[in-house]
Amino acid sequence: MSSLAVQKPKVYESKRVILTSPLVRIGSSVSQLNPFEYVQTAAKVYLPDQELLAKALLQQGGRFFNDYIQAIDERGNIERLLRNALGDDWTNATCNNQLIFPKIGISQKLTDETITDLRPMIRNGMGQLYIPGSSIKGAIRTAIAYHLLKNPQRYQVPETKRVSEIETKLRAKLGELSNKHQQKFVDDDLFMDSLFTEYELTYQSKSYSGKSQNTDFLRCLKVSDSKPLIEKRVKTPNGQRPVNQAIAAEVIISSRYDNYLAKFKASIYAEMVRFVQTEFTLTLDTEMLSWFKHNQGMKLPFQNLEELLQICQEFTQEQWDYEHDYWDAIENNPRASGKNLNFNYIRDFYKPETCPYTLRLGWGSGMTGTTVGLCFNDELRAELRDICGIKAPGFEAPKSRRTIVSQSGEMKFVPGWVKFK
Repeated sequence: MSSLAVQKPKVYESKRVILTSPLVRIGSSVSQLNPFEYVQTAAKVYLPDQELLAKALLQQGGRFFNDYIQAIDERGNIERLLRNALGDDWTNATCNNQLIFPKIGISQKLTDETITDLRPMIRNGMGQLYIPGSSIKGAIRTAIAYHLLKNPQRYQVPETKRVSEIETKLRAKLGELSNKHQQKFVDDDLFMDSLFTEYELTYQSKSYSGKSQNTDFLRCLKVSDSKPLIEKRVKTPNGQRPVNQAIAAEVIISSRYDNYLAKFKASIYAEMVRFVQTEFTLTLDTEMLSWFKHNQGMKLPFQNLEELLQICQEFTQEQWDYEHDYWDAIENNPRASGKNLNFNYIRDFYKPETCPYTLRLGWGSGMTGTTVGLCFNDELRAELRDICGIKAPGFEAPKSRRTIVSQSGEMKFVPGWVKFK
């Protein structure tokens, strides 16, 4: 082709992104499962197809179905019932030629404790674990907001939407924030609407204005759901290793005393995925992006996907530094009632100065990852934590520093750090 030929404008920039992570959990619309909705053995946790299970128990005789109904009413464990009705090999039992306990509903049990009130991870319409595009895009939106507030001069952020002004207005609103409904929308009113939706949009001689989805400049960014997190084994130079391994694990929610000695709440149990390896697609409509003009002259913070991912990396580095400092200051507490609060493995995880991840997603990221709180001074951030969470004057609230306990009983893993390639 001649170098003088007219090139067609590149309207879209699209990248297939490989996402890897040591451990990820995205919450489900169902906060907890009842005991009859899962079955645990020493090694695994099974989520049955409840319709198939009910049919199979009916086929084995009415008394088994009646016992199942009673177990539901009493929120009881059904493992013994399954052995009596379906035999010792109940985990492979079928009904209408379908597995009652499908492979996509089986997790490795990473604890010797009895799991109570299991918290499931999100699944797609096929029942497969996955990472929603909305979760990724939500984290990206927070990273962009943080970047704009940290660099107000570069992007000509309106004076009324800069950190000092936001802090002043937040202090005036602290009394209102005990209302959960107010908490959900306070950031929109204070700065998010201005940063993202106070734009004019001109397209095909039509103009759009006002705060709405139409004038949100992130309309130009599409983030697909990830591919299903299907467990498999991959070859490595040292043999094989698992990827996308579903686990059900014990989670310690910890905090600290004034003297930095660690404290904790009761354990919870949650479903999550280890050794995550999946992919999703980022698509930026560069032509649409050029249509947006901010009402007060603020500049757009990125023009391409490379610049956008750099914004994410910078925000993630800020979170990483904050977490490093927190865990470096915590004192292990071997005398804590019921647990040996030894966080040495967590400190080792945060040792690198440069964050090796691109973003932090989902469960465990806390207020530092889901808000722009790191922009604010420590005193205001502490007040916000106490008002928006459970009041804990003098403690490092909220109590959502979540660490995952290994099968040997040690606090060994932290969730949510993901790498994009």
